[in-house]
Amino acid sequence: MLPKKFRLTKTKEIDKVFKLGKNSFDGVLGVKALPAENNLSRFVVVVSTKVSKKAVMRNKIKRRLHEIVRSRLPKIKTGFDFFILALPEAKNCDYRGLEKSLQSHWQRLGVL
Repeated sequence: MLPKKFRLTKTKEIDKVFKLGKNSFDGVLGVKALPAENNLSRFVVVVSTKVSKKAVMRNKIKRRLHEIVRSRLPKIKTGFDFFILALPEAKNCDYRGLEKSLQSHWQRLGVL
């Protein structure tokens, strides 16, 4: 799990990133990034019931994405807020597939 200071928690902030953020999508994940006022990079991971009706599967995907973000945190530029959205194809991906997809999104957005 990410430490609290690296998480977006307020609905207002999450909506702002979702509406105004620069986006990058593929078949597995969607990532939106928005420059922030503070010097920390903060993240929110969303896995809806469209991905899977089973909470166990949704939580597994969330845990994997949080771990990928946590392990890559020192390499990511600071001062960005990120909205990470899992798409239905994410349930068919293993850890390496999610990691590869997220890595390519960060490179496309220029935050690595």
